[in-house]
Amino acid sequence: MAEKRNIFLVGPMGAGKSTIGRQLAHQLSMEFFDSDHEIERRTGADISWVFDVEGEVGFRAREEKIINELTEKQGIVLATGGGSIKSRKTRNRLSSRGVVVYLETTIEKQLIRTQRDKKRPLLQVNSLQREVLEELANDRNPLYQEIADISIRTDNQSAKVVANQIIFLLEQDNLKL
Repeated sequence: MAEKRNIFLVGPMGAGKSTIGRQLAHQLSMEFFDSDHEIERRTGADISWVFDVEGEVGFRAREEKIINELTEKQGIVLATGGGSIKSRKTRNRLSSRGVVVYLETTIEKQLIRTQRDKKRPLLQVNSLQREVLEELANDRNPLYQEIADISIRTDNQSAKVVANQIIFLLEQDNLKL
């Protein structure tokens, strides 16, 4: 039997990568990983603590290492951290080791979905969250687009509907699952 192709979900915080990733993995009978959860599991601490202690540079180095290990697996669905694509090495690994799906969302939806989440270090600053999200979008959206094989807007759709759309597009494009 042919090995299943990896599916990597990229996009900003609040786009639904973890929720959609779990749904997608379930529907395709694939193993699901979330790079942020994997960092928390391995460090025994939450992302905010890792950010506080190691800073963003230390966190990104840890994230790059874990994503490298996870992308070497076969037949997985991986939800990546929103900033993981800042690393050229990570972008190259994602592009070469699987199908990259960019989950797009608006700043408004991000604000709604992240407003009560205290586990997002880049939103725990004193400036306005909208401004932070807009700055991140300007910086990162071109990088998501650069590596995406498929792009899907997640704003007003359930995780199941988005997962079904991804499966349909993968089958349409004959991207081996």
